[in-house]
Amino acid sequence: MDGETLLIVDDDEGIRTQLALAFSGELNCLLAGTADEALELVRLEKPDVVALDITLSPYEGAVDGLSLLTDILAVDSTTKVIMVTGDTDTSSALSAISRGAFDYYQKPIKLDELRVIVSRALYIQKLERENLRLAEALAHASPSPELLGDSSPMREVFRMIRTVAPSDYSVLITGESGTGKELAAHAIHFASPRAAGPFIPINCSAIPDKLLESELFGHEKGAFTDAVSQKRGKFELASEGTLFLDEVGELPIQLQVKLLRFLQDRKIERLGSTQTIEIDTRVISATNRSLEELVKTGEFREDLFYRISVINIHMPPLRQRIDDILFLANTFLKVTAYEQNRADLRLSSNAEAALLRYPWPGNVRELENKIRRAVLLSNGKSIKALDLGLDTAASEAPDLATARDAAEKIAIVDALTRNQGTVSKTAKALGVSRTTLYGLLRKHGIQQEQ
Repeated sequence: MDGETLLIVDDDEGIRTQLALAFSGELNCLLAGTADEALELVRLEKPDVVALDITLSPYEGAVDGLSLLTDILAVDSTTKVIMVTGDTDTSSALSAISRGAFDYYQKPIKLDELRVIVSRALYIQKLERENLRLAEALAHASPSPELLGDSSPMREVFRMIRTVAPSDYSVLITGESGTGKELAAHAIHFASPRAAGPFIPINCSAIPDKLLESELFGHEKGAFTDAVSQKRGKFELASEGTLFLDEVGELPIQLQVKLLRFLQDRKIERLGSTQTIEIDTRVISATNRSLEELVKTGEFREDLFYRISVINIHMPPLRQRIDDILFLANTFLKVTAYEQNRADLRLSSNAEAALLRYPWPGNVRELENKIRRAVLLSNGKSIKALDLGLDTAASEAPDLATARDAAEKIAIVDALTRNQGTVSKTAKALGVSRTTLYGLLRKHGIQQEQ
């Protein structure tokens, strides 16, 4: 915790001295006996955590230290304020939580317990400030304003997008539902020489097989009962642009043959016609299934698989992007809150903790939906875990051991990514033996090949 600062605000000099001595070897400690002194230090020093006496002498005519809490957060909303109270009635402490306090602690002070609360606050605060810092940098880091993140897996995605965008190679984007595969395809298109041309998406699983051929390749008048006029298909509509085939693994075998033929000679035939049409269209495909497994079962042509996956980009699940979660949540919150005329709405500390502990089976799409739901359901100025629809077990702030485990997992995933999954290089970078690293991989459920 080197370099991190704790501001102790209490009108009891004995308590100020006791806490300063207790934390002096761990944190930089600042002391204030009045609200004015405290606010001045907050403005000048920007402390990471504030331990604030809830019964501080009245502040500019206000009832107590609750008013100072509001002013501290107005200076820096990422400051984590822990309210310290000697009152067994927790109503004032709960009121402080609703106003944005990180947590509260009852006197008499037990230093070991207070240390755990401060450690939690520092962990959440560090992530939150880092994500705010990244907000400005992301406009340059990401190839698309909609494709957000700065975790190691996402930086690799951005690198791949920039590398493949200038070419006309076919690209296969893989990943679970909700990871942003279509956003990645958009980013490739708009970073390519084809950006002025159309971007035409089609979901291969959403259209019945009998209609899909006409949708993709078009048809001539009279080609079938309802073909009352000629129709251009998606391939033609995407001419001089990009065709995005989402859920390409659902493409029927007979259409896989026609797609393969197009990728080989860049020509198509409309349904009901024998005339070939030359098309200048780039194809980007996406799937949340394993095409390799579909090839083994005969459901997907092997030759087509190699044609569409000249370049493969994998979109990481949100659970492997822990350090992106709060940034994404705050980004979605900012947009939705503005739409709902609630620009002052913010995430409470227990909501942040719940977001970090939840496994996100629905990935970024699920996160965005939960934030939108919470904006509509929340009361007051902060969103709580309950508003997000997360269970009470997930809403508890992480204890010190959990925080350390999360930080350890992030460090391991980052090191593996930097070293292309090589265990020996990763172990050396982390300063541990290969045996120890294998044990850590098992402990955190990390698969090095991913």
